[in-house]
Amino acid sequence: MNNNKPPMSSSSRSNPRRRCSDLTLPLPPRQPQQQIAVPLPLPPSNQHINFSQLDRLNRIGSGSGGTVYKVLHRPTNALFALKVIYGTHDEEVLRQIRREIEILRGVDNLNVVKCHDMYDRAGEIQVLLEYMDCGSLEGTHLSDESSLADITRQVLSGLYYLHRRKIVHRDIKPSNLLVNSKKQVKIADFGVSRILEQTMDPCNSAVGTIAYMSPERINTDINEGKYDGCAGDIWSVGVSILEFYIGRFPFSVGRQGDWASLMIAICMTNPPQAPSTASPEFRDFVGCCLQMDPARRWTAAQLLRHPFVTGGTLVDHKHHRGFNNNNNQVHPTHHLLPLPPKFSS
Repeated sequence: MNNNKPPMSSSSRSNPRRRCSDLTLPLPPRQPQQQIAVPLPLPPSNQHINFSQLDRLNRIGSGSGGTVYKVLHRPTNALFALKVIYGTHDEEVLRQIRREIEILRGVDNLNVVKCHDMYDRAGEIQVLLEYMDCGSLEGTHLSDESSLADITRQVLSGLYYLHRRKIVHRDIKPSNLLVNSKKQVKIADFGVSRILEQTMDPCNSAVGTIAYMSPERINTDINEGKYDGCAGDIWSVGVSILEFYIGRFPFSVGRQGDWASLMIAICMTNPPQAPSTASPEFRDFVGCCLQMDPARRWTAAQLLRHPFVTGGTLVDHKHHRGFNNNNNQVHPTHHLLPLPPKFSS
């Protein structure tokens, strides 16, 4: 027996586990997300969807520019809308279309229909879009101002997002305002949109639906040939919202009228006004949109703060804008407060 073994201390006798303490190292707490200096990248949100995995279910719309189908993505059972653009185009036009659609794939806003993917099938462009299960607002008659204000706010929110990114829609109308079962209203159909940073086109080409076009776009003599695409979209919003309220196209000629009749009604007569049965806030809102002079129209950012949209009153809102009682014309001050956070994206 080895009698040279050092004596055991009293603390070791009272806690025998400490004899092996040098053999076990305590592990640090598992908090990897807090200890990684640079977070790992998330997978890309715009992954391409295989065209061969899409099944056409039925046609849900068509127009002069193309046909839209409801399609099923088999691997996920997700529904999409597939827009097939008519006609074959030369390579330069195809490159422009691809470039614009690729930019639109990056658009991400709650009130803009999402563009998921694009396919070029033998020169025929097909665009995969978010599916809106309740269709468009065309033919809607909505005299309840609180519901109409909610629709207006959503449309303006989407338009504000687009205009901040220098994207002009140029074809705002009831049939291009879609709604889903969650009562979300979204701007759709960018077949005639223009990304201003991607092209030198000053938005003078004759595209869109003339019934909802602004006067200076139809008759270039009105504004010395200058066309502000954002102001043109605001005019179209005003016509559409007024149509929802009164239940018909607000000009004296039907929207399906001939070109000459529509031009005279839009360019050579006073802009339509909301009826006297409407609230002062709604009548004023329509006036802010339907100004013959595009420089006097309110922007989407300003209209989001209009009392009709916010639920305020004109009396409380007077310090935000000028008002000429002689001709009932609105004079926006362009000095409004910053937008609320939910509209600042």
